[in-house]
Amino acid sequence: MRFVQTIWFSTDRFDAMQALMDRWAEEGGRGQAPGLIRTTVAKDRDHDGMYLVIAEFEDYEQAMKNSERPETDAFAREMATMTNGEPSFGNFDVVRVDEA
Repeated sequence: MRFVQTIWFSTDRFDAMQALMDRWAEEGGRGQAPGLIRTTVAKDRDHDGMYLVIAEFEDYEQAMKNSERPETDAFAREMATMTNGEPSFGNFDVVRVDEA
């Protein structure tokens, strides 16, 4: 069953956050994160500086393997230094997908 992890956060340093995301993708994310299908970053239109990251995985087990990687931990720690307050994390089983 597909699985989604979310990170909801506020930042005044989104350019730096994007640079971090790019570096992670190049150094240890893209192609190396177990089971990662795609990552989507969305900006809240109603709340300035609020963002949502949606990371889709093949299944829960693969997502947990990715979470245990030192590269993922380092990324999360560095990301937290760029947020206003603590990021909020969520774990969701995908129960339905409707394609347009």
